[in-house]
Amino acid sequence: MSNRLFWAASLVTLAAAPLQAQGPAAVSKLQITPYAGYLKSGAIVSGPFGAALRHAGAPVYGGEVSLRLTPAVALIGNLAYSRPGLEVGAPILGGVQLAGSSVLLYDAGLRLRLPASPAGGLPFSPFVQAGAGAMRQSFELGPATARSTGFAYNVGAGVDVDLSPRLGLQLMAKDYIGKFDAEELTLIDVDTRTTHNWAISAGLRLGL
Repeated sequence: MSNRLFWAASLVTLAAAPLQAQGPAAVSKLQITPYAGYLKSGAIVSGPFGAALRHAGAPVYGGEVSLRLTPAVALIGNLAYSRPGLEVGAPILGGVQLAGSSVLLYDAGLRLRLPASPAGGLPFSPFVQAGAGAMRQSFELGPATARSTGFAYNVGAGVDVDLSPRLGLQLMAKDYIGKFDAEELTLIDVDTRTTHNWAISAGLRLGL
């Protein structure tokens, strides 16, 4: 009888091992998420009759590194790039491009992940985050290139869909909030606006 109990317990242990490997303890603490999306920027300088100088809307590409400190809290680092073009926008005429431009965004922050909920068999986890970093803007005016780097903080929210312990889909909306430093470019103290730069993205989360 004792031998039967021993072998039964051994079989149960072997059968449970793969299930344990798929549990929360197996979820990777270090994750990378390459993503793509769309960046829409606010007005850099506002003029009369609703005219504004701004970056045009454009695709944005980036990558994020996440280190889970606890099951609910993670430290994140982010790098993103876009080539929107600089334009003058007016309420009726729309946007007229003046020059080429590019935007480099880099930041770090904290993410709070809410408890997972099932959705059609796939668990999903909403999250919110906040961070700070910089926005580097380059403008191509003929053969010359001018650059300006300014502080930017950000807030964001999204959802993680777990496909497996080491694979998931991440959907996010993020607002980069900063002020363009015109004096760095022109040596003239121009009163520029604090802008909201919205990035909506989707990425594939990979556990390491």
